Amino acid sequence: MSAEREGASEDAILGGKLVVRQPRRGHRVGHDAILLAAATPARAGDRAVDLGAGVGAAGLALARRVEGVAVTLLELDPTLAALAVENAARNGLGDRVRVVCLDVAASPKAFAARGLAAGKADCVLMNPPFNAAGNPSPDRTRRLAHVAAQDTLNRWLGAAARLLRPQGVVTLIWRADGLDAVLAALAQGFGAITLLPVYPKPSLPAIRVIARAVKASHAPLTLLGGLLLADAAGRPTAEAEAVLRENAALALASE
Repeated sequence: MSAEREGASEDAILGGKLVVRQPRRGHRVGHDAILLAAATPARAGDRAVDLGAGVGAAGLALARRVEGVAVTLLELDPTLAALAVENAARNGLGDRVRVVCLDVAASPKAFAARGLAAGKADCVLMNPPFNAAGNPSPDRTRRLAHVAAQDTLNRWLGAAARLLRPQGVVTLIWRADGLDAVLAALAQGFGAITLLPVYPKPSLPAIRVIARAVKASHAPLTLLGGLLLADAAGRPTAEAEAVLRENAALALASE
């Protein structure tokens, strides 16, 4: 059966370096997933976990950029998890990328039963739902991907802290106007926080913030110069193009 008839599309991302099948309706792969992968520090032999992976774009982009990293894609929705399995295989990454259909809020016992024991991951990446529940989408998958409960950050970062080894690294992307919530949540068990604001154009406020933090570290916060996505005329910047099309790493990915 064709992707069209199944209500899915096949889309090239990263300048064609990845092709992903994803639902035509609901949440679609966007810049956030690629920026998240580009900001995640990993090297060959590392074990990474992508929480709330959807169809797998961020985790697959990380696996494509870093040869030898093993990635687990964790996704609650069985339909999206099945697409993630297909996407890993289609892109020749099935030997290093596996998919687990599980809620981020599941018990430690449930995680361990699926091969995700505490203290084993080198890095965790996440793009949690971050919109308020004021006017939620009628589409269930879009609603799950976008609408955050009050304790979303604490629950997701709690799962990350449990999964990570000592000095393991979490990387997340969030609304820039929610930076205070990010810092408050990271204060519970993380340090050495590094922040990268993401700006749509010159003179406009940041729309996203990418944060990297180290488990059990007491090192101070670092604020990096921001990433500018487009110039005043709306043309993509060279740095944005390098990340979004060439799968280049962002400064946060350096250790």
